[in-house]
Amino acid sequence: MLNAGVARVDITPKVGVAHAGWGAQTHQVSVGNDMPLHVTALVVAKDDVELAIVDVDIGIFTNQQDKDIRELISRESGISFGNIRLAYTHTHSGPITFGQWIKDGIDLANEWWNTIPAACAKAVVDAKASAQPARTGFGRGSCDININRRPARDNGELFTGRNWDGAVDHSVDVVSFDDADDNPIATIVNYAMHPTIMAHENQWVTPDFPGPMRSVVEHTVGGLCLFLQGASGNQGPVDGFTGDLRVYRKAGSKLGAEASRVRLDIEPRDREERLDQILVSGADLGIYSNVPTNESDDTVAVSNVPVDVPARDVISLADAEAAFVAGERELEELRASGASEEAIRRGVSKVMRANIQLSVARLSDANAKDGHIELTAQSMRIGETVLVSIPVEPFVELAQAVKERSGSANTVFSGFSNGHINYLATDIAFEEGGYEVGVSVFAPGSAELAIQASVDAIDEVL
Repeated sequence: MLNAGVARVDITPKVGVAHAGWGAQTHQVSVGNDMPLHVTALVVAKDDVELAIVDVDIGIFTNQQDKDIRELISRESGISFGNIRLAYTHTHSGPITFGQWIKDGIDLANEWWNTIPAACAKAVVDAKASAQPARTGFGRGSCDININRRPARDNGELFTGRNWDGAVDHSVDVVSFDDADDNPIATIVNYAMHPTIMAHENQWVTPDFPGPMRSVVEHTVGGLCLFLQGASGNQGPVDGFTGDLRVYRKAGSKLGAEASRVRLDIEPRDREERLDQILVSGADLGIYSNVPTNESDDTVAVSNVPVDVPARDVISLADAEAAFVAGERELEELRASGASEEAIRRGVSKVMRANIQLSVARLSDANAKDGHIELTAQSMRIGETVLVSIPVEPFVELAQAVKERSGSANTVFSGFSNGHINYLATDIAFEEGGYEVGVSVFAPGSAELAIQASVDAIDEVL
C-alpha cells in the first residue's frame, strides 16, 4: 500500500476586502463571506517518492508567487520542489491584491495575501504528519453544468456566453484515497469550468462552485475533498455571470452529487462474490461477502517535462502602462465628479481592459525569451491514475488530445497549476479570434507542443 494524508487550513478573508475585479462591477469591497476559502493539501508517498497536491481557493498564483510558495513548502515539508503541485481554483469572487483599479480594501487584501504562503506550507506539513497506509482508485462520471463559452454575434464577432455547438467536456474525474479499513481519507475531483458563476453584481467572497462541490462530497462520502481545475480556458458555466448566490451553490451541489456517486462506486481492489451462509428466516436469506482478490496499485512517481513554445507579439510594456495610468486617472475623475453609475461602469470597463493588456505585456516581458516561452508539463502517477498539468488556462481540446494519446486510461488533465501564463488556445481559435486569443501571450503552434510535452510527461511515469 502507499501512504496518504490530507489536511486543510482556513484562509477566509476579513469582510471589506478588495473584491473580485470585474470590469462591469461598480463596488470595490466585499460585504461578507458566503462560504469559507480553504487550502487543502494531499500528500502521497511510496518508498522514497513523495508528492504533494495543494488546492487553494484563489484567483491565480503568478509564476513568482508559485515559485516562492513551492520553495517554502519544500523547505518546511522536505518534499522536493518538482514533486509539489500548487493548484488554484481560479475563483473570480475572491480577494484582489494587485494590478487592479480597486483602491478600497487593498490593505485588508494584502493582509490576507500575506497569510497564504504559510497556510499552504502548514497544510502540506499537517497532511504529511497524518499520512497512513492507503489505497487509491479512479472513476469517471458526467455533469452538464458547463458549456463552451465562445459564441458569436451575427457578424461573427465572439463574446463570452453560451456556445451550444462548441467543444465541451462534461467529464467528472474522481480519484479516491481510502485507509487500510476502506474508510475515506480524501477525494480529488477534476472538472473543466471557469468559476465565473458569481460575477459583477456579486459583492460576496465565495469559492464559487468548487466550495459547495467539496462540501457535498465530504458530507456524502467522508474525508476531505480537493478540486483540480480542468481545461476550462474555453469552458464556462451554463448559468453564470450573476449576483444570485443560489446559482453557484446549486451548480456546485450538482457537481458534488455526481462526484459523490462516482466516488462511492470506486473499488480499488477486484473482488469476488462469496456465499457465506443461507440463514433460516421467514424466507431463507443468502448472506454474502465480496472478498478482495488482489491489492491495489501502489505506484507513486513524478515527472516534469519542459518545452519551449512560440511567443506572440503583444503590446509594449511602456504603451500598456501608459494606457492603464490614463484609464485610472479618467476613472478617478469620474468618481470625484459624482458621475452616474453607468458612467462609472463604463470607466471601470475601460480601465479593466487596459489592465488586462498591461498584464499581458508584463507576462510577455517576464516569460518570453528569444521568441519563446518555457512551459513545464508535470505528471503525477498515483496507483493506476496519472494526473498531468500545465501552468496555463488551456482550451478543452488540449485535454481531449492528451487523454486520447495517453498510455494511461485513467488520465486526469489540469491547467491552473504551478504558475500562470494565461490562455493557451488551439490554432483554430487563433483564426476565430475572441477574448482568450486577444490576451494570450502564446502564438499558434503552441498547443500541439504543450500536448506532446504532457504526453511525454505521462510516458515517463508509466
